[in-house]
Parts: sequence; structure tokens; C-alpha cells
Amino acid sequence: MTAAPLRVLLADDEQMVRTALRAILASEPGIELVGEATDGDEAVSTVRELRPDVVLMDVRMPRVDGIRATEHLVAGMGAQAPRILILTTFENDSCVYDALRVGAHGFLLKRTTAEELVAAVRLVARGESLLFPAAVRALAAHHARGGRAEALTARLTDREAAVLRLMAQGLTNAEIAAHLAVSTATAKTHVAAVLAKLGARDRTHAVILAYENGVVSPA
Repeated sequence: MTAAPLRVLLADDEQMVRTALRAILASEPGIELVGEATDGDEAVSTVRELRPDVVLMDVRMPRVDGIRATEHLVAGMGAQAPRILILTTFENDSCVYDALRVGAHGFLLKRTTAEELVAAVRLVARGESLLFPAAVRALAAHHARGGRAEALTARLTDREAAVLRLMAQGLTNAEIAAHLAVSTATAKTHVAAVLAKLGARDRTHAVILAYENGVVSPA
């Protein structure tokens, strides 16, 4: 049985950007472009109507920006919300951090290659997060509260704390498994335990908590 294609929606106010992304995704087997939006308000309504698996969301759009649109979708749709990948021009854009905090699953620079774009869509669709550790560290440096690392890691076993730090480096489940010399299934179990014990909604939220509480240093 052939697997259903990944359903993707584009949200960007720049027609040229949408045209380029459309061309890339339309030629990729296993990915179906189901709709487009030109601002955050239209993105929210279109997502609710079409129910895509992944949304490529520009962070800066008129009327309602990508941050607020992401927040509305995550809060309003809960577990039914799509995976949201933020598009940004600059990797140190502070708006990206705000989008990650409200529920985006990663971010991608607009200058990325076609191959990287497709890989990113597939990555977030299967439940991973797409983070650039250096950029997240720089952004987190402006938001870190510090002083709560022990309180946060006290909820975790030593192995789970190690997994959280590897997650903060941007490692996937398979990469975590290789680093710890365990199976991917075991790594996935550890990641699930970290999320449950931290009360994190997903991997990205767990990484944000790690940075903001000093478990991982932005320095």
C-alpha cells in the first residue's frame, strides 16, 4: 500500500518566495502542496479548512504575523495542529525564538537549498524538531533566566538529562541513539520520558526549557 503524501501548506506574503517553494515541493514525490496563504490570518483559516500535515510559515507577515498564527493554531487545535516550520531570512531573528516558544517545531532559513527544504519538511513531519544549535544559543542568551537547572534536571534520570542536552544540540532520535550506543527505539523512549517529565509539548519546547533554565548554557 502506497503511503499517503505529506500535505504541505505555504504561508508567506511574498509571491516570489511562494513561487519558488511551490516549484520545489511540486516536483518532490510524496509531498502534496494543498494550499497557500499570504498572511497569518489567512494561514489560520486555511489550515483549519485543509488540515495539512506541515505548514511552512513566514515569521513576518502583514495583519497577523507567523508568531501569532502559530500560537492560534497550537492553542486552538491542540493535538490536531499541523507541524509548523518557521521561515526566516535571518538566523538571529528574535521573532523566531518567540515562534518556537509558542509551538513552532523548528525554523528554516529562506536561503536554504531545495534538498534541505524537502529534508526539513520530512523531518518535522515525522515528529522531529529542526533547530540550528548556534542560532538557538544566540537567541536563548537574550531570554535565559538561569538558576533553575537543578530543579529542572531533578525530574530526570542521568540518562534523560544527557538526552535533553543532546536534543539541545539539534540531534535527531537516530543521532541520539548513535551517540549513546542504544537503539533508535530506546532513544525515542528516553525522549518521550523527557517530554513527559518536563511537561513539554514537544522536543522544541523541551529544548527551550533547557536553555531558559540553564540546563544548557547559551554562552
